[in-house]
Amino acid sequence: MNPFPVTGLAHRILTVSELNNSTKQFLEQNIPLLWVKGEISNLKRYQSGHWYFSLKDAETQVRCVLFSHKNRYFDWQPKDGMQVEVLALVTLYEPRGDFQLNVETIQRAGLGELFEAFEKLKAKLEKTGLFNPERKKKLPEFPRQVGIITSLDTAALRDVLSTLRRRMPSLPIIIYPTLVQGKTAANNIADSIKTATLRNECDVLILCRGGGNIEDLWAFNEEIVALAIAASSIPIVSGIGHETDFTIADFVADIRAPTPTAAAELVSKDRIELNHRLDTMHQRMFRIILHSLERTMQQVDIWSHRLIYPGDKIQQQFSHLQYLQNRLSKTCAYFLEKKYWALLGFDQRLTNTGSRINRMKQQHQVVISRFHRAYSVYFETHSVRLQHIQTQLSQLNPQSVLERGYSISFSETGAIICNSKQIHRGEKIQVKFAHGMCEADVSDVKNP
Repeated sequence: MNPFPVTGLAHRILTVSELNNSTKQFLEQNIPLLWVKGEISNLKRYQSGHWYFSLKDAETQVRCVLFSHKNRYFDWQPKDGMQVEVLALVTLYEPRGDFQLNVETIQRAGLGELFEAFEKLKAKLEKTGLFNPERKKKLPEFPRQVGIITSLDTAALRDVLSTLRRRMPSLPIIIYPTLVQGKTAANNIADSIKTATLRNECDVLILCRGGGNIEDLWAFNEEIVALAIAASSIPIVSGIGHETDFTIADFVADIRAPTPTAAAELVSKDRIELNHRLDTMHQRMFRIILHSLERTMQQVDIWSHRLIYPGDKIQQQFSHLQYLQNRLSKTCAYFLEKKYWALLGFDQRLTNTGSRINRMKQQHQVVISRFHRAYSVYFETHSVRLQHIQTQLSQLNPQSVLERGYSISFSETGAIICNSKQIHRGEKIQVKFAHGMCEADVSDVKNP
C-alpha cells in the first residue's frame, strides 16, 4: 500500500504522528533485511542491556540499535572505532522521527568474506574427494611414538602433554614447533606436517591449537594445510579450538577431535583401563585352560574305563581261575580232613566192635580209593576244561587276530564298523592294525 497517495494530497493535512508512522511502514515494507558495513561510533550500553551506536563511513552516518535479547549470546564486545558488518532492518523511530537501523546481528568486518572463502574452499576440496571417509587412515591401536604439531607456548600443548602423561606415561612424544596464528602460520604448519612425514618417526600426529575466533584459526583453513594433511602417510588427528569450532583441517584430517585434550585421549590408551583388560583376559585364559584340562582329564578317564586291553582281560580271567582253583584245593583239603577225622572215629568204633573191624577197614580202603580216583578225575576234568578255555581265550584275543593280518575299522565317533552301511562316501575312518593305526577317507561304499 502506498502511504503517500498523489491524488488528494493537497486537500489532506497529515499530523506528525501520521507522517512518521506512514514513513516507518513504507521503509519496513519496501526495504528487506540488508547488510551494512561501517565503523562503530558513540557506542552506549544501557542497564536494560540494549546497545545504541552510530554506524559511519567517511561521509555520513546512521543511528543503530541492538536490543538485549539479540546481543546476550555474543562472545565478543564491540568497541568504538571497530569496523563491523550489521544485518539490520531499515526503520524510523517515530517519537523523534529518527531514521535508524534495527540490528539483528553484528559481526566484525571481513568475517563475511572469510566465511565465503571458507565455504568456497570447502566445496572445492570436497569435490576433489579429500573429505571422503574411504581415504581416511585408521589410528594405530598402540602407537609407538606420537608427534605433536603446535606452538610451544600454547595452553593446548600443555593440555595434550598432561593428558598423555596421565593416560600413558611411557609413550614417547616428539614436538614439531610451528606457528599456529599469523600470515606465515599456514606455510609453517604445512612444512611441519611434511617434515614429520619425511622423518617417519611417529605412528600418529596431533595437529592442535587452543580456541579463538575465525581470524585466529584461519591458518587451518588454508588450502596448503589441507593438501599437506591429505598427502601425509601418517594418520593425523585434529584438535583445533573448541568443540563448536570447525576448520578445513578438521574435514581433511583422518579423525577430528572436539578439543586438544580429546585428541590426546584418541591417540593414547588409558593405562588403568589396559591393566584392567589384561587382568580380565588373564583370568579368562586361566579359566579356559583349567576347564580344558579338566574336560580332557575327564575324557581320558572315560576312555580308559571303556578301553580294556585284551591281554589284561585274559590275565584277569586267569587270576580268577587261580582263585577258584585255590578255593577248590582248600575245600578238598577241608573235606579230606573232615573225612579223616570221621574215619578215625570209625576206626575207634571198629576197634570196639571187634569182628567188624576188618570189614570196616576194607570198606574204608575202598572208600578212600574211590575218593582218590574221583578227586583225580574231577581235578583232571577241570584242568582240561581250564586249558581248553585258556586256548579259546587266546584264539579270541583281538591282538592274535590282528597278528594274522586282519584290522579293525572305527568310525569318526569311535564305533567299530561291522557293516558297510555304517559309513558313507567322504567320511574319515580309523584303521587299527596289529602294530599302529592310520586314518583313511572313504572313496566308495559297496553294500551287500
